[in-house]
Amino acid sequence: MTGERTDEEAGIGQLVSQLAADTREAAQAEIALAKARAAFAADRYKWAAIYFAVAGVLALAALIAMLVGIIFTLATVIGPGWATTAVVAVVLAIATILGLMGKAQLSKKVVS
Repeated sequence: MTGERTDEEAGIGQLVSQLAADTREAAQAEIALAKARAAFAADRYKWAAIYFAVAGVLALAALIAMLVGIIFTLATVIGPGWATTAVVAVVLAIATILGLMGKAQLSKKVVS
């Protein structure tokens, strides 16, 4: 064999070249699919986050309205100043308890 390629050697080279091209195309297709899935998931999670944020704002507005109503109701019995003080004290006590519970959760060691 003096440097000439036989048909079999040329066929193997062509097959290896085609395999490399096919592998490259498959990898590019998988990357495109992964990008499409990520974009779909990001869009879905974006809307979920927006809905949760709006729900949180509305829940906060309802809580404030309820607290104002409690103050108005108590104001007829103990006066507006004391009613406001009582409601604020109870809300701050609840917030303190919840804050301490959250701190305790963060202080727990994670067992791995």
